[in-house]
Amino acid sequence: MTREMSPRRNFLRGSLLFAMLAAFTSALTFSSALHAQTWPSKPIKIIVPFPAGGSTDNVGRLLGVELGKLLNQIVIIENKGGANGNIGADQVAKSAPDGYTLLISGVGSNAINYSLYNKMPFSDKDFVHVSLLATGPNVLAANPDFPAKTFKEFIALAKANPGKYANASSGSGSSGHLAMEMVKQAAGIDVLHIPYKGGAAAITDVIGGQIPLLFINQDNALPQVQAGKLRALAVASLERNPAYPDTPTIAESGYPGFSAVSWFGLSAPAGTPKEIIQKLNDATVKAMNMPDVKSRLQSVGFVVVAGTPAQFTDFVTAEIVKWGKAAKASGAKLD
Repeated sequence: MTREMSPRRNFLRGSLLFAMLAAFTSALTFSSALHAQTWPSKPIKIIVPFPAGGSTDNVGRLLGVELGKLLNQIVIIENKGGANGNIGADQVAKSAPDGYTLLISGVGSNAINYSLYNKMPFSDKDFVHVSLLATGPNVLAANPDFPAKTFKEFIALAKANPGKYANASSGSGSSGHLAMEMVKQAAGIDVLHIPYKGGAAAITDVIGGQIPLLFINQDNALPQVQAGKLRALAVASLERNPAYPDTPTIAESGYPGFSAVSWFGLSAPAGTPKEIIQKLNDATVKAMNMPDVKSRLQSVGFVVVAGTPAQFTDFVTAEIVKWGKAAKASGAKLD
């Protein structure tokens, strides 16, 4: 009798376990949906993975003010610098996926760093990307006395004098450093790289004539270009930049498709409910397209590019590959 009942008992046990699992899954789904409906019910924290006062911080604070208005909730900006953005990004990657801890992601912490560090504390799979916010091109600028007055003249001069000229950047592995590596690969030239600890010191030495060239973010170079202390030879975006209307792109100067831009986005921990991501995206797109936000960013050369989560995710994936190739060619490592 016992043997005859055993299969039935196993069936009943299996059915009971299946029912319990289904109920648990249903409860989780209901809880997630309810949470998404009531979000946000408390202050939202946006981590800026760099010190206050820089471009990333400025973009984050502009967004935070507008998100607070649109979501009718307090938005707190917290600066968490260190390790080229890795410390702040890692904090977000390991935060609860509930929509209350977000990241101002960027080209360094969420694209370039994957190829610069032998061991990263997080991967791109640890994030869900909400929206691209803005982009800004790297600018190739020169001391006004540099003999090449255009990008094409610079390439011709560099080809005729391999290894003679030096290019400054804000640091090893920076977007400016790797942008020149992309130019070197595309044009077949040899230019010496001189890394500085920050853009200000690099700009000072190029203005002073110690180094002839500089590849750096457009907002850092803009005041000196406008003052005539630096000459912009080219911008590294696909289209001309509104703050540099008379400066040609590298793409139009003989290298179609060339692009090396810095960018800022909004990202959240992986697992954040889709409903919350959509609410965040809707508010973010509205915020970034506010006339005051757009005009303030455009005045220093940033281009607002707010879009869908899918578009930003595809963009980040492509950026990781592109900058990874440049980092490998440069040999730069930050470990």
